[in-house]
Amino acid sequence: MTDQTILHPLRTVQVMRYIMPLREGGSLPALADADDGFCYVLKFKGAGQREKALIAELLGGEIARLLGFKVPELVFATLDEAFGRSEGDEEIQDLLKGSQGLNLGLHFLSKALTFDPGASQVDPMLASKIVWLDAFITNVDRTYRNTNMLLWNRELWLIDHGASFLFHHTWDNWEKQAQSPFPLIKDHVLLPQAHYLGDADRELKQLLSEEKIDQLVGLIPDEWILASRDVETPAEAKSVYSAFLKSRLNHSEVFVNGAEDARKALI
Repeated sequence: MTDQTILHPLRTVQVMRYIMPLREGGSLPALADADDGFCYVLKFKGAGQREKALIAELLGGEIARLLGFKVPELVFATLDEAFGRSEGDEEIQDLLKGSQGLNLGLHFLSKALTFDPGASQVDPMLASKIVWLDAFITNVDRTYRNTNMLLWNRELWLIDHGASFLFHHTWDNWEKQAQSPFPLIKDHVLLPQAHYLGDADRELKQLLSEEKIDQLVGLIPDEWILASRDVETPAEAKSVYSAFLKSRLNHSEVFVNGAEDARKALI
């Protein structure tokens, strides 16, 4: 049966005011106001991993949302040429100059609290699903050191997926990587509580289809892909992202078993 689900495109906003840097992030994200009246955490294409971090953020965040997790709204955020000229910090000014054009923003969750694994417990099924997600997208950045989860309105929200999709930093052997375990899952902050990885696998696989994966990958702006110069055309790169996700989904038992072994090793 054909999947008729249509994913809505991301909104595009114009960044109006740079408020402050968020220096806890290695890529120097920032808090900023946009022309729609909302505040966003901006991820800049001029930062360390450049457009690849934005692609990972976009894909990882929207896959998480499709699977039913709480994720702040993602928007395309445009910086014009004049933005940041009055910024006194030279490092930030250089970052803003190198980020003119299309960037990515996450809706700012005012008064949200950083998830503290020492003070809060997560339902084992929810923990299992989050571990499954991060093993699926090869997200290295949900550890005790940096949980990348927030508590907002008494609910758990997932943020910061820019360190996902490790294969796209080299594009070597992506087919093999798609069907490989994810050893770094051993450092996942929720792995000790992930008692139902098999159940999570069966449930979450039903929510993804080839059509949905193609739609998700279709959200990636062509200019972000071309900026990396890894491929000749955006269509070529998108076909690889789609094939990687489909293959990984079809061989999910590989990364699920790897995660199960890593969890047992903690006991």
